[in-house]
Amino acid sequence: MPKAFTRAVSPRLSDCELTHLDRVPIDAAKAAVQHVAYENALRQAGLAIVRLPDLPDHPDGTFVEDTALLLNGHAVILRPGAPSRAAETESTASGVAGHFELHRLSAGYVDGGDVLRIGGTLYVGLSTRTDIAGISALRETVGGFGFKVVQAELKDCLHLKSGATLAGADGSGSPVLLYNPACIDPAQFNGVQPLAVDPDEEHAANVVRAGKRIVFPAGNPKTASKLCDLGFDVIEVDVSELQKAEAGLTCMSLIAD
Repeated sequence: MPKAFTRAVSPRLSDCELTHLDRVPIDAAKAAVQHVAYENALRQAGLAIVRLPDLPDHPDGTFVEDTALLLNGHAVILRPGAPSRAAETESTASGVAGHFELHRLSAGYVDGGDVLRIGGTLYVGLSTRTDIAGISALRETVGGFGFKVVQAELKDCLHLKSGATLAGADGSGSPVLLYNPACIDPAQFNGVQPLAVDPDEEHAANVVRAGKRIVFPAGNPKTASKLCDLGFDVIEVDVSELQKAEAGLTCMSLIAD
């Protein structure tokens, strides 16, 4: 059974790193309830949840995607760009060690939220959290097990996957890239059918492909309708409290096929 590695919400979530949003009060208890609902949606889609060790003193610890990259039996332990998050990686490494062959990024910085996999290509966004040295180090690391790395450009968003994610194949079998035109130019991605989110739904581009379903952020009905019209099975979850911490759906899990 496919697995999704997650980590509990820290009670210090309100002290999280913020880049694009103003800091507002965050109810960590409410966020924890939403996180459990998110895990349940992944279970509903056929994934087994594996909890990584708790990190209650790390406000961003629940955003596990930024700490590792899971690729066909390999786990690349990354180097998050925010200094406050550096210590999270060893906890992730210990949690996935029994499931994957471990590799470590040797230089620079890469947040997993900047890595979009399309087939055998990893598009890596150059952002405030991911730098050229990190992209080069990742290219050297994953080339050994058959992946190509391509630098991607993004506009006004935290991570590449804040503005674009792979929804999977539509009813006709074409791979669909869901994207926010304000953040991402879809022309830089090969072999996909671009689908723009509704202009009023800027957070709708970050979705999780889980089995044959899409876990989708609630509150974006027009984009959800577009996906349903293409034959996608959409599961909506409310992550509004987590979004105050600049969370997207992908950032809260590491999914292994």
